[in-house]
Amino acid sequence: MDEFDFIIIGAGSAGCVLADKLTATGKHNVLLLEAGPNDNRFWINMPIGYGITYTDASINWNYFCEPEKTLGGRSMYWPRGKVLGGSSSINALVYHRGQAMDYDDWATAGNTGWGYQDVRSVFEGLEDICSPANDNRRFGSDDSVKPKNLRLSITDAFEDCHSIKTELCGIFSQSALPYRETPPLEGEGLGPYFITTRKGKRCSSATAFLHPALKRPHLKVLTDATVEKIIISGRRAKGVKCRQSGLERTFMAKQEVILCAGAINSPKLLQLSGIGPGELLHQYDIPVLMDQPNVGRHLQDHLGISYYYRANRPTLNDVLGSWSGRMRSGLQYLLRHTGPLSLSVNQFGGLVRSNPAQSKIDTQLYFNPVSYQPNAGNERKLTQPDPYSGFIMGFNACRPTSTGRVDIASTDPGIAPHMSGGYLSTQKDLDDVVAMARLLGRIQDTKGLSSLLLEPPQLDLSTMTDADIIRDFKQRATTVYHPCGTCRMGPKPDRAVVDANLRVHGMEALRVVDASVFPNITSANTNAPTLMVAHRAAQMILEAVDRKP
Repeated sequence: MDEFDFIIIGAGSAGCVLADKLTATGKHNVLLLEAGPNDNRFWINMPIGYGITYTDASINWNYFCEPEKTLGGRSMYWPRGKVLGGSSSINALVYHRGQAMDYDDWATAGNTGWGYQDVRSVFEGLEDICSPANDNRRFGSDDSVKPKNLRLSITDAFEDCHSIKTELCGIFSQSALPYRETPPLEGEGLGPYFITTRKGKRCSSATAFLHPALKRPHLKVLTDATVEKIIISGRRAKGVKCRQSGLERTFMAKQEVILCAGAINSPKLLQLSGIGPGELLHQYDIPVLMDQPNVGRHLQDHLGISYYYRANRPTLNDVLGSWSGRMRSGLQYLLRHTGPLSLSVNQFGGLVRSNPAQSKIDTQLYFNPVSYQPNAGNERKLTQPDPYSGFIMGFNACRPTSTGRVDIASTDPGIAPHMSGGYLSTQKDLDDVVAMARLLGRIQDTKGLSSLLLEPPQLDLSTMTDADIIRDFKQRATTVYHPCGTCRMGPKPDRAVVDANLRVHGMEALRVVDASVFPNITSANTNAPTLMVAHRAAQMILEAVDRKP
């Protein structure tokens, strides 16, 4: 039995940040436990390798949700990272803060200190924005000044983006949508997406924050270590029981246990430890230490759809779909870490209003210069795109209102929980689908987009009925892989799991720090806000320790 000041469960996006920040002063001994292996893998480091890691069970939980009635009974695939860096090691690399309203709504819900003006400086403190031409350049700062703390590299890859970028300004201008060549970091606007890369390689949370901290003697990292239960005495978290490489081990925490296992596994572990809906825990004969019905509830996720187009000029299909193209791209990447393999396929997009009269930003758009059809095996074969020049446009609602759940399915920690997105369960979400499809229809009808097409679009979104749009969406929509909210933050335990300091209501020495604490889903990709939450949590934890006598 070993003892540490802090035990962090999960070395994902949030856990890697905490491991760095809590050990930076040298005052605290920290144990970081990760169920998966280390991240020293070629397909993780190469940005477009997420097409391989998408289904790699050695580093991916490979979850499936319950059949969704509103989606024709389909059970969708939910990849989640099981490796150092967590989902930041296998995601599609897009970095976007969302919009100010997302965080202002957190504060309005009673979470003091989480409004956008409160957290903006936290974002700025973790970001190192650069371009491939100068990977050390930070926008708006003196290039000669090196950051004093570790930062996440965020790349403006516009120069490497596909040449179709020259047509996008006209297409979006004709659609009355704001577009510029500088990537949008927050709020309204379209352009090339920022991506989390550094010198052509993936810059995960592990790369940015954990690896530089590994040399510190007071940080211990254990991989292949699955936490099975949080040890609780009275109402205080004392430690964890885990299984590492087949052996049972117990670790104790003098200060806190910090749960960073993600929107699926954080509520699962709380439930296995006796904190959760009493009725559910009784069903599995788990002693109820605290009847907390909000654990696992309020799950939100972005649900999106792609529309496919045949182009009259070469796209990435022509590069990635041929041996010669793959060889040229491979050599370009191996020799210079540039080219299409150094990017995400999600090259362009951002946040807009589905209609100019819309009072709020409600739509996230994607414009990808490649097309590939999903298959029954849930594979993303990015090196086997459609056998023609093609591209994708797609959308998802920024702030869906439907909610789902996560419930344990067994007392065996190795069994995946029951998961449901609860998609399209509100009329607002159905209305949003129609509004966003109409927006895409207006883009389809522009002269700019028509000039790119070899043939008319497969679906004429401008003439389809509302019912046909919704029917098609229900048949083909997929998750955008942004589950959150299952241990949400709020001032009262009757509606939330953690307080504004991310402490579990009714418990001592136990916090949750990951996307599960979001009071509401943010408008864009969730990795950026997850990293912000972890940095803000580290500040809170260290301030609390300093206040102790």
